[in-house]
Amino acid sequence: MLNFDYEQFIRDRICHLRLKKDVSARDMSLSLGQSENYINMIENGRSLPSMTVFFYICEYFGISPKEFFDEENNNPKLIQGIISELKNLSDDQLSSIFTLIKSFNNKK
Repeated sequence: MLNFDYEQFIRDRICHLRLKKDVSARDMSLSLGQSENYINMIENGRSLPSMTVFFYICEYFGISPKEFFDEENNNPKLIQGIISELKNLSDDQLSSIFTLIKSFNNKK
């Protein structure tokens, strides 16, 4: 038996990403083509999205389902953009950025 509450994770993750995007539950619901209280129903535990709507939710946030379930990634859209930009850099540039990131993490 699994100890992890996936239903609660989905609810919490949608809420977190929605707040990060600074959009109301009503506006998000309507943007997804749902009733105005759809996201509130999910976040309050009265409903869960179908798989089809789940994919629309990921698209709405501009992330993949894999990024949605990466609970350690608090800002998947920003990290996705950073990774995209990093792909265009030279090895020397990447090495410099890696050193900089390590120095930021060591200051925690």
